[in-house]
Amino acid sequence: MNEKTNLADSAYLQLKRDITSGAFKPDDKLLMSHLRDRYEIGTGPMREALSRLVAEHLVTAASQRGFRVAAMSTEELHDIYFARASLEAMIAELAVQKGDDSWEASVIASAHTLSRVEEVENAEQMLSLWDSRHKAFHNAIASGCGSNKLMELRTTMLDQAERYRQLWLKHTVFSPEALADKRNEHKMLIETLLSRDTKKVRTLVFEHMMNPIPIIEDILQEQGLAG
Repeated sequence: MNEKTNLADSAYLQLKRDITSGAFKPDDKLLMSHLRDRYEIGTGPMREALSRLVAEHLVTAASQRGFRVAAMSTEELHDIYFARASLEAMIAELAVQKGDDSWEASVIASAHTLSRVEEVENAEQMLSLWDSRHKAFHNAIASGCGSNKLMELRTTMLDQAERYRQLWLKHTVFSPEALADKRNEHKMLIETLLSRDTKKVRTLVFEHMMNPIPIIEDILQEQGLAG
């Protein structure tokens, strides 16, 4: 891997992180001069990174207008979350059918680790810790499905949902009531997974993945992003 490829990968990862975390807002213009200064990376690698993000629908490109952060909308929210929930439910059903004792143990362990998240030094650390352990919990569930291609598709759908998910995440982690509701959902989900009731698992996972939509809709309205 040459230096230019390394720089393009670095630019891509940093810019993607800043877009999904909200450092750049929807419709913000992405000026090349600003991006070069912010990431200390040259024009060529930055253009390659922007092209990759255009392909992922996080950035738009228009002739004579340059690059902009892609808009957000309630229509896109529903489309992405429905597709993601449907896929996640199917993967969970397969995991219940195929998962062995080691899979069960990993799900239980990751759920326990998630439940042990407590207040740390500051709010941002709390957000980062809960988010990483929450993803690890759902990754552990999905890992039992036995399909690398489905897992790749799952990663793609998570990337598509991430900007919307970050809005929900901040609301959830910073609200004791919302966090308690999420813990109860996870407890019910674990019990259903361990019961090996595939039909119930599929329904419960789908509902679990769709639950954030009303919260995200309200936030989009509040921030004038409903589109």
